[in-house]
Amino acid sequence: MTIRAVLTDIEGTTSAVSFVFDVLFPYTATHLPAFIREEAQTLAVAEQLDAVRAEAGELQADTERVIEILQGWIAQDRKITPLKTLQGMVWAKGYQAGELKGHVYPDAVEALKRWHALGLSLYVYSSGSVQAQKLIFGYSEAGDLTPLFSGYFDTLTGAKRDPESYARIASATTHKADEILFLSDVVEELDAARKAGMKTCGLVRQGGELAGHSYVESFSNIDPLVL
Repeated sequence: MTIRAVLTDIEGTTSAVSFVFDVLFPYTATHLPAFIREEAQTLAVAEQLDAVRAEAGELQADTERVIEILQGWIAQDRKITPLKTLQGMVWAKGYQAGELKGHVYPDAVEALKRWHALGLSLYVYSSGSVQAQKLIFGYSEAGDLTPLFSGYFDTLTGAKRDPESYARIASATTHKADEILFLSDVVEELDAARKAGMKTCGLVRQGGELAGHSYVESFSNIDPLVL
């Protein structure tokens, strides 16, 4: 079956993991408390704070306690939706102020542009929120890359190691699962995508291997049209 679409992970795939852990997370840890104190009464933020209270099982937690919970989740790299949503809000202000620039590997930029020009549909699936995904690509060091993408998926679609998540993504596009190539640096995610019927290719930018899957060190080594 011919590949007609590419679904890509972000961390460790299109972008350096260090960008998230060394730039974005510290930025959130520094700026989130003031952001919440200033915006806690706005509807969008208040809804997320209530979701944090529900997730933590502390429905009566005041604003300062919610901030404490969130800081703990950040330190633990928890994949919790209200945290990801609030992070996205904080990052949006940072990107818009020019304090943040999204990191995307040059080889990924070149390949994504080339594949788009060839008519392939491009999608993103990351544990970061859709908003955060759009910010990384929209305010990237290479400029606004969002026109290249046809859609974005996050943990609201499902867990990244669950085959059903990839089946849902395929059904949300105009492509059959076996027409989609999934790119990731995590073998369990590649396994799940394959079980859903997708083709896979791993990225090993720091060396190593991804057992059971084809893998490369750079996007420049991937040609979806000959897989």
